[in-house]
Amino acid sequence: MSLLHTPPAVGFDQPFEMLSACHERVQRSLALLGRLAAHLPMAGADAAARDAAGDVLRYFDLAAPHHHEDEERHVLPRLRAMGRADVADRLAADHQAMHAAWAALRPGLLALRDDARVPDTGSWAAFGDLYDAHIALEEQVAYPAVRRTLAEGEIAVMGDEMAGRRRTGLA
Repeated sequence: MSLLHTPPAVGFDQPFEMLSACHERVQRSLALLGRLAAHLPMAGADAAARDAAGDVLRYFDLAAPHHHEDEERHVLPRLRAMGRADVADRLAADHQAMHAAWAALRPGLLALRDDARVPDTGSWAAFGDLYDAHIALEEQVAYPAVRRTLAEGEIAVMGDEMAGRRRTGLA
């Protein structure tokens, strides 16, 4: 098992802490992507590079979509309801931009993992920058604002729904 995919210490009974733990995993995945970009010119598509590509693919293919769905179901509507549509719209636009950036980046990582072909890494830093700005807005503005408006029972329902979607395989 990869250290990159260590389960979080928090559970769905603490949904905002779970979302923040996901951000930590995003940042570890992005750091791995950065190390991979530095590794490729020196070592090429060696086994370590192919394994790293697989780890990055696994995170952004599997976990990231759940995380974005959690935010779109539980954070963005509440931001809009409290008059912060500007923040909600920015986060939603970020999700679309991140999805498009991942769709452009993903084929190169697949080629590296599956065919040992060295991809163009030119867009990788911008992908990380997009996530960094997005995470900062969520952690500093969105999550604290929404959390303040929720009763403990609402937080529990949010966590149960997040966990339930993962159990059933729904996005």
